[in-house]
Amino acid sequence: MQLNVPQSTQMTLREGFIEFTWGQPDPALLPVEAMRRATESALKDYGADTLGYGAASGSGPLLAWARNRMAEREGVNVTFDEIIGTAGNSDAVDQICTLFTRPGDIALVESPTYHLALRIMHDHALDLQPVATDAGGLRPEALKRKLAQLKRDGQAAKLLYTIPTHHNPTGLSLAAERRRALVEIAAESNILVVEDDVYRELTYDGDAPPSLFSLAPRGAVLRLSSFAKSLAPGLRLGTLAGQADQLRRFSDGGLRDSGGGVNHYAAMMVGALCAAGDFDAQVLKLKAEYRARRDALLDALAEFMPPGVSWTRPAGGFFVWVTLPEPMDAAPVLAAAEARAVTFIPGHKFCLDGGGRDALRLAFSLYPPHELAEGAKRLAQAVKDALH
Repeated sequence: MQLNVPQSTQMTLREGFIEFTWGQPDPALLPVEAMRRATESALKDYGADTLGYGAASGSGPLLAWARNRMAEREGVNVTFDEIIGTAGNSDAVDQICTLFTRPGDIALVESPTYHLALRIMHDHALDLQPVATDAGGLRPEALKRKLAQLKRDGQAAKLLYTIPTHHNPTGLSLAAERRRALVEIAAESNILVVEDDVYRELTYDGDAPPSLFSLAPRGAVLRLSSFAKSLAPGLRLGTLAGQADQLRRFSDGGLRDSGGGVNHYAAMMVGALCAAGDFDAQVLKLKAEYRARRDALLDALAEFMPPGVSWTRPAGGFFVWVTLPEPMDAAPVLAAAEARAVTFIPGHKFCLDGGGRDALRLAFSLYPPHELAEGAKRLAQAVKDALH
């Protein structure tokens, strides 16, 4: 008997298309063999403990590795009370909204920002309000003005969601002086900063800038880290660093009281993988591969795009943000691109303030360099089609 089996992965690609929409790792780069070794190692070392309910705060071996990495790579020392495991950053954002907000609360977000984080916050019926950005990232003076306006209106924001390092969708990173200004404003105004730090490990030029968490007093920032981009998204695994009393709201909550640590089996496997040195090897491989892909896309944009089109040069992450010449709109470009078997996400999807109509996001993580170049060539022709 033949069974109808549902689709097992999120991504579906169309034959012959180059789809710049997917900010996902290339399946060919995922560490299948390293995970197989780690599974055997964890089961050998920990036996049935890998298959039981995990500790509410997360896998001990993985959290110990994460603490040591923060200390060695960033000079940030956290106690075991100041870091917990998560089921990835989407889970962490959802849990933060559950524990720290109520429907109708005001949440500030960069504009543009990660469009699917907006969906999660909308699920919690939050009042999302944008804060302006520019080439240097979120503008501290714009944040100050927004907070002052809310105060005059008798209101206050509960949290600020930001991606300061290798931003999605722009690929840019928040300037150093703005990082310090942002955490000072947050501490003064008693607003909780939710720092989505998913792309830190994937830095291609120089070193990653300091996290907001490393610059802020404890309690001002909750820092979200994830293995989705640096290892494999199917693990649904990450960590959350913050003040101890903040994190107890997670570990003492009903969700973990009922189910134990989230994704305990995966966390034990990844703890073994990291201890064996395979995480560092995987990150080195990804950095070299994604750097080459980024460069291939940027070179092709420079070769094929018509005058007036501009784009960012990301120092890490997965994305390039393209801006069309005035008064172009991305909508007719998308229609022309689909006709040429290439596609992207238009910029307005990432904006709350009506912006982004003249922009589009390109993800370079999924395809090898020659396909990225071909995609840029097709996209450039679509821009020319729309211009005429």
